[in-house]
Amino acid sequence: MRRATAIATGVSLLVVGGLVALAAPAVSAAVAQVTSIAAAVAAPSPTGITASDSQDADTGAGPAGLGDDYVDVGNGVSIPRNDPEGCDAPRWLHFGRMSASLNGDLTDRGPRELAAGPVAVDDDGVVRAYTVEPGDSLYAIGDRFCIANPLAIADLNHTRVIQPGDVLLLHPDESLPWIPFFSPPDAPGGYQQIPYQRAVEAMRVAAHADDLDAMRVIFRDDLAGLFPVADDADVIARALDDGDLRALRQMFA
Repeated sequence: MRRATAIATGVSLLVVGGLVALAAPAVSAAVAQVTSIAAAVAAPSPTGITASDSQDADTGAGPAGLGDDYVDVGNGVSIPRNDPEGCDAPRWLHFGRMSASLNGDLTDRGPRELAAGPVAVDDDGVVRAYTVEPGDSLYAIGDRFCIANPLAIADLNHTRVIQPGDVLLLHPDESLPWIPFFSPPDAPGGYQQIPYQRAVEAMRVAAHADDLDAMRVIFRDDLAGLFPVADDADVIARALDDGDLRALRQMFA
């Protein structure tokens, strides 16, 4: 039988990539138990970094054994078709070893309570980012864009809480690398995460400010030596050497 996971509707949410409990300012947090359910499927990318496959949500027959009420969102993950409610083709954020992807383009269902901020689209009209307004919540943002694992938005954006004015990446470019937030790839048991996370958060702030000089200093002094695999740190070093802000903004969204 094909590997698939049924996810119950209600308060539980599954997030690939970590345990997160978040709330926007002035909004009470709903604490969710999140469970890793699938390993990323590696595929070559133009950058030489492995990226997880991204598949369009199946809008036909449901996955084998689950019926038409479930939809395949890629990487062996299946979820209820109507989650969030009214979303026939829900989207799912996947995280690989040094990559992030989404299983198709996002649909903006329009402003709503706790998710009324402006949206950024690319030249092709594809939704890429969202700007947080006071009182916004990740659950409401996920509902607006049919993202079924909304807490993963915070992980994607290297933050524990969202703040008004934050520009949240919603649809990563899977041709570009992405730096994990909680710990670097291949971190050994007992790895001290706090220094790594603080350095990544500092890189995020500098990336949003387009401050290459600050990023180079933070990387040299605080982050480079925290990667167990030197080649992973070299991916960031090359982008810094090239002044590639497009790649750096996604690495540290």
